[in-house]
Amino acid sequence: MMTTFTDWDILRNLLLAARWTVLLSLTAFIGGTLVAIPLVMARLSKRAWPHWLVRGYTELFQGTPLLMQLFLAFFGVALLGIDVSPWTAASLALTLYTSAFLMDIWHGSIRALPKGQWEACRCLGLDFGQSLFRVILPQALRIGIAPTVGFAVQVVKGTALASIIGFVELTKAGTILNNVTYEPFKVFGLVALGYFLMCYPLSRYSQYLEKKFNAAHHH
Repeated sequence: MMTTFTDWDILRNLLLAARWTVLLSLTAFIGGTLVAIPLVMARLSKRAWPHWLVRGYTELFQGTPLLMQLFLAFFGVALLGIDVSPWTAASLALTLYTSAFLMDIWHGSIRALPKGQWEACRCLGLDFGQSLFRVILPQALRIGIAPTVGFAVQVVKGTALASIIGFVELTKAGTILNNVTYEPFKVFGLVALGYFLMCYPLSRYSQYLEKKFNAAHHH
């Protein structure tokens, strides 16, 4: 006996899966932030070896496909005899991937500030930490916020790849539902709409912030 899926069933299942997409995106973003902060600090240090380490790290995660990173996090860890759930593997891979890009955006924002800012702090007798937290970071934040929000869109899109390792988010749910309903146009139309509703406000907000910052910058 075939169970018939109403449009409401399809929509409800996709909404439940979209919740996982949002959760995974948030986990990747928060985790990525926590990993990126010490990386930025290491890049700012006066010693050479932290620079090389951080550069190697960012090149590894930016230069290899996210799909490959997901595979390694899921199947590679399993080879070591450690059993990981698709959720854990997807969270780990996306966190590392996100941190590499956030490190770049934030380090670039700090580097974009005029050199004179650091010198002025030194003249005022502020040490590195005081200069960074009181003077440099508040300004760098304004430069970095638009590209950071813009990158959040890439993270949401990146979660779609988690379907490959069996994590049931929006894309995977779409595939499962399509196999049951044989209505690809309807199912994947709704999946696409779901991603659009998640990503469009973020990209608009990013553009708004960029305009706002540029206007403030020129005054």
